[in-house]
Amino acid sequence: MVDKKTLSERDICTKFISPALEKAGWDKMNQYLEEVSFTDGKIYVRGRMTARGEQKRADYILYYKPNIPIAIIEAKDNHHTVGAGMQQALNYARILDIPCVFSSNGDGFLFHDRTGTGNNLETEVALDSFPTPGMLWEKYKKYKGIVATEAERIIAQEYHFDGSDRKPRYYQQIAINRTVEAIAKGQRRILLVMATGTGKTYTAFQTIHRLWKSGAKKRILFLADRNVLIDQARRGDFKYFKDKMTVVKHRQVDKSYEIYLSLYQGLSGSDDDANIYKQFSPDFFDLIVVDECHRGSSKGDSAWREILRYYQNATHIGLTATPKETKNTSNIEYFGEPVYIYSLKQGIDDGFLAPYRVIRVGLDIDLEGWRPPKGFKDKNGKFVEDRVYNRTDFDTNLVVEERRRVVGRKVSEFLRGYDCFAKTIVFCFDIEHAEAMTSVLRNENADLAAANYKYVMQITGDNDEGKRELDNFINPEEKYPVIATTSELMTTGVDAQTCKIIVLDSEIKSMTKFKQIIGRGTRINEEYDKLYFTILDFRNVTDLFADKDFDGDPIRIKAVSENADLSSIIEEEEIDSTPIIDDVSGEEVEVREPSIRYPINEINSTAKEPRQKVFVNGVDVSVLVSREMYFDNNGMPITISLKDYTKKIIQDQFVSLDDFLTRWNSSRRKEVIIEELQKYGILVDALYDAVGRQVDLFDLICHIVYDKPPLTRKERANNVKKRNYFAKYGKLTKKILEALLDKYADEGLENIESLDVLKVKPLTEYGSPLEIIKEFGGKADYLKAITDLENELYKSA
Repeated sequence: MVDKKTLSERDICTKFISPALEKAGWDKMNQYLEEVSFTDGKIYVRGRMTARGEQKRADYILYYKPNIPIAIIEAKDNHHTVGAGMQQALNYARILDIPCVFSSNGDGFLFHDRTGTGNNLETEVALDSFPTPGMLWEKYKKYKGIVATEAERIIAQEYHFDGSDRKPRYYQQIAINRTVEAIAKGQRRILLVMATGTGKTYTAFQTIHRLWKSGAKKRILFLADRNVLIDQARRGDFKYFKDKMTVVKHRQVDKSYEIYLSLYQGLSGSDDDANIYKQFSPDFFDLIVVDECHRGSSKGDSAWREILRYYQNATHIGLTATPKETKNTSNIEYFGEPVYIYSLKQGIDDGFLAPYRVIRVGLDIDLEGWRPPKGFKDKNGKFVEDRVYNRTDFDTNLVVEERRRVVGRKVSEFLRGYDCFAKTIVFCFDIEHAEAMTSVLRNENADLAAANYKYVMQITGDNDEGKRELDNFINPEEKYPVIATTSELMTTGVDAQTCKIIVLDSEIKSMTKFKQIIGRGTRINEEYDKLYFTILDFRNVTDLFADKDFDGDPIRIKAVSENADLSSIIEEEEIDSTPIIDDVSGEEVEVREPSIRYPINEINSTAKEPRQKVFVNGVDVSVLVSREMYFDNNGMPITISLKDYTKKIIQDQFVSLDDFLTRWNSSRRKEVIIEELQKYGILVDALYDAVGRQVDLFDLICHIVYDKPPLTRKERANNVKKRNYFAKYGKLTKKILEALLDKYADEGLENIESLDVLKVKPLTEYGSPLEIIKEFGGKADYLKAITDLENELYKSA
């Protein structure tokens, strides 16, 4: 008889849980997976260093068919109760949209029925009585409201597998399943909201393929408004439709295909002859998928909406990252409430999308305004209207050439301090502005532009040469162009995987447009070290991050003046050695520094008529104010002082200074408390900037919250030495502890608590980590010596 108490969690799974599943009829090869990681792990950013957090991982996921999950099991070792894993399992089940939830310690199972159709919400199940696949499939159908046999046949249709390891991510799986289920139940208007970069086209393909293969939908139209979206679909995921698919072009109609890809513009026009969609009967298509549906089709009176009305008997699926809701346009009014939403914040938290840093640059004439002196003339010798011009005027009505040069200088300065070949998109007000900034940036980077004129390229709707470089810009393997100046052309529909810098020098008020622009940087490409991106904001556009309609919380927002050296910003942040704590595991994650590597297909665009602008020069553009903005854990701006904000967080956790000191002094590892404080939302970087980086977090808290004078790390270390604390140790152990104390003084508390410190100089001079630990009598005695040293450091607190 095996003593379960001696077994690990993995042993419990292997010896008891898996056999119980197989006895109940679950196919090990096709119907259950073990240790399923369903996220990639959040990316944390510190200066130019990045770290992956822990992945979310389920012990077991059970499938009726591949990609149709119906149950989840959380396992624990036998020292836990049978239901000890239930809370975590329920959280994962909520995320994964799974109705049947189990917890087990090897003695049996606790079953939680999220369908709510049984007599009890939770029941215990014997180890040899686990439900069969058919039993849980019935639960799943009730959970999803599937009653009819035909509906069951449709939702059971298998996914397309291309023979590779590629499979849907969990959120794509949910989006596909919910869409197919809604259609199987008769829903005819469906909206999917998925952040830019999360694979809407792949989701659309799998949805269409399942409905097509099941026979539920026989002729399907995929609609988009830009060639790049059609081309990406045709050459990418949709290629598996092979000879069943065609692209409608040159206004030619061939009714022999089953899958049609088309531009709105390719089907409609200003007269009946151009409206070739009418050459198909209204009932020809039984499914229409509308990509980027927040654009033309969202307007009720648009010509594009007329196409959808013509095919009103078909099922319509709308895909968008940014559903549009205004007085005149509404996606939700047409498609209904989304069947699934996967937001930018979720994508960043899961590690599927890149997080961002935000650097704000404030120029005096932007923040204060500029009034021309009496009799001031423009470059054409005409008098400039006497009034105060502000940020909304610059580059729209009034062009201040010195302002453009300052912007160009700041962008170039940042690139020189970061990576001169980091792919960069500069968003300008209009084509004239983009063209002018191209020249400014070439002058600011004369050496690089002289080596290759494509270092800076204007990519706008009227510039054919620039548009031809679009593919090269988004191709990770192409070094040039490096900097792309644009206005509207690159705001959406562009898969710029390696874009590392987004420059905002245009007044952007639309949340939809802002989200689309931010989406140009959110894709991850680890091969080319693209794990985060930086936003340089010259127009305070990033105020929109504070809007309740925006769901992504920035890594950091830093405001700088015209005189600040952007090339040093990243280097300054690298000095901070405070550990990064993973949201999932609560553990410190290891950071790594990327190597320097070299960051959208044809798009139909019509250039607007240029507006009349007044051009002036000889204007002094300089700094007005330099300040830093900070955001709380929810991504909202902190409107009170940093001191008051920190006080509130600490006082919510600790009743008094004595309470804080008791908790600090009683903790064996001080790093644990530091991790907790960071999770509460303490802005460590900001506090270091305010007080000084030579103190540790303990002194920062005591000073800012409890008005205690801070001691530097060196002062604390010297106090220990003055008390002759090391006299009780042997000669070698004394030298080791003195070296560790010096490490604390130089680098902080976290380093001496890690055994890795024994692998670096000067500790390596005293032997290997194993030899050093043996010198103390073993690991437990070594760790006790470290704890005693820490207590001595804070003895006078």
